[in-house]
Amino acid sequence: MENSKASRDSSNNTQATKDHIKTLEGEEAVEKLKDLAKGAENCFFCTNIKTGLPLSVRPMSVLDVDDAGNLWFMSQADSEKNKEIATDPFTHLFFQSHKNSGFLNVYGISEILDDRKKIAELWNPLLKVWFQDGKDDEKISLIKVAPTHVYYWDTKHGEAIAFIKMAASIITGKTMDDSVEGKLEI
Repeated sequence: MENSKASRDSSNNTQATKDHIKTLEGEEAVEKLKDLAKGAENCFFCTNIKTGLPLSVRPMSVLDVDDAGNLWFMSQADSEKNKEIATDPFTHLFFQSHKNSGFLNVYGISEILDDRKKIAELWNPLLKVWFQDGKDDEKISLIKVAPTHVYYWDTKHGEAIAFIKMAASIITGKTMDDSVEGKLEI
C-alpha cells in the first residue's frame, strides 16, 4: 500500500498538476483578470442564481475592469437583467478569450448604478446599437460586478507556444501541457 502511494505521488500527472496550479494575488491577479476579461469579445452573464429558478444567461461585453478588479457593463435600466439583479445581486460570469485558452470563471455581487460621469467615461460609439440616444440616453444604467471568487485557466507562454507544444506532444507521445490555472485573489 505504501509503495503504491509513493508511485502515484511521483507520477508525471501528479507533478504536472502541481506545476500547473498558480494562485495569483493583488495587482498580479487584477492584471490577469483584465487580460482575460478584455481579451474575450463577450461573456455569459448569469443572473437569477439564488432563486431556485433556472438561472438567466445572456451574452454581454465587459467595458472595463478597474484597478480594484470590478467589472463594468452597460444595461437598459428597465431590463429583465436589472430587475433580477435588484432582487438577487449574485452574478456569475464566464469568459473565453481564445479557442483553447483564456477561460475565466467569475462569481460576484452586482450593483446597478446611474453614474453619468462613469457612463461618459465608458462610452464608445458601438454602444449606440443598444442606446439610440447615445451616452445621454436616460435608459442607460451601469452594472458593476465586484468579484468574490475568480478562477482562471490559461497558457503559461501564450497561444502559439501552447499550440506548438500540443503538436509536439502528438508527434512524440509525451505530455507537454502548457496550461496554468488557479484562483485570482482580488
